[in-house]
Amino acid sequence: MTDITEKFFELLRYVINEDCIAPQIEPDDWEPIYDMARKQSISGIVFESVQRMGPDVTIPRQLKMKWFFLVNKIKNRNMLLNQRCVELTEMFQQDGFDSCVLKGQGNAMMYPNPFLRSSGDIDLFVMKRGEATSINERRDLLMSYVRNKFPHMGIRYQLICYDVFPDVPVGIHFFPTFMNNPLNNHRLQTWMEKQMTEQCQNLVELPNGVGRIAVPTMTFNMVFLLAHMMRHFFDEGIGLRQFMDYYYLLRKAKDKIGMGKGELEGLFRHLGLWKFTGATMYVMREVFALDDDFLIAPVDERRGRTLLEEILRGGNFGHYSGLRAHSTGGKYFAKVWRNLHFAREYPAEALCEPVFRTWHFFWRLKHS
Repeated sequence: MTDITEKFFELLRYVINEDCIAPQIEPDDWEPIYDMARKQSISGIVFESVQRMGPDVTIPRQLKMKWFFLVNKIKNRNMLLNQRCVELTEMFQQDGFDSCVLKGQGNAMMYPNPFLRSSGDIDLFVMKRGEATSINERRDLLMSYVRNKFPHMGIRYQLICYDVFPDVPVGIHFFPTFMNNPLNNHRLQTWMEKQMTEQCQNLVELPNGVGRIAVPTMTFNMVFLLAHMMRHFFDEGIGLRQFMDYYYLLRKAKDKIGMGKGELEGLFRHLGLWKFTGATMYVMREVFALDDDFLIAPVDERRGRTLLEEILRGGNFGHYSGLRAHSTGGKYFAKVWRNLHFAREYPAEALCEPVFRTWHFFWRLKHS
């Protein structure tokens, strides 16, 4: 780990933990720290550390102004997405659908300042109100509903993407997430199906009186967010923003979820998530200095080091890993080669990933 990386982690710990003292950072260190924060999509959170350090901070004025304007952009984007989430859920509600906002603006509500979390698109799980439908029935119903209003849509295994708003990408989910291994995926879908009615009823009030949306419960997010991170780890990569979400979830969920550590372990093992859970706890401890009392699994140092290396190398959703520079065919084989390196640590997911991706390619051709 480089000196800059360690100083970057110290800044993170300083802003999320009031007991940590301000790190000593030289003027020449700020530019690479800014680049790391932007690469990991946590610029707003890290800048809060700069603000807390007071007027004696050594950050160059020009860089501080650039960072300041970026953070204001993040805040404005969050306000826009909050408004769009309310509009989107109301739109579906009027047409007889219940919904739940996944990740994004719901995760931001766990932060001390929800406007500092870098936002992306809107992911909305949708189900017909009062009707117990299967995943396939829900997919057919939503495809028909969306096509009537937006003929030009993109479809993936778990969601429909379409331009309902000119300024915010939207994904309408048939189910929240999935796994590459067929058996684990079946178990995950079975577990999530039993939980979704409750998730659509878990309402929260968004800041500034914008309105209310449904978001996942802490118990559901314990599984869902972990499975989501694991899936992206085997796709193109995952960054610190998602692990910071999980950090705040663990801090808030202690003694407030409906399962004890033993029951959680049994569920994670059943779903094939246990190894990745141990790696995630390593990141929680090494990056965020999370107390052992909040960890939900033993720390897996070997898998954790591999995970942290990938996080630092690829950045948010692997944008800096180099995979996106390949052509479609080149990317396919580059991903296969990348995931073969993880086969020893996660054989079920790593070896099933290229098989699933090949199947998904032909599935999309059929349903487009």
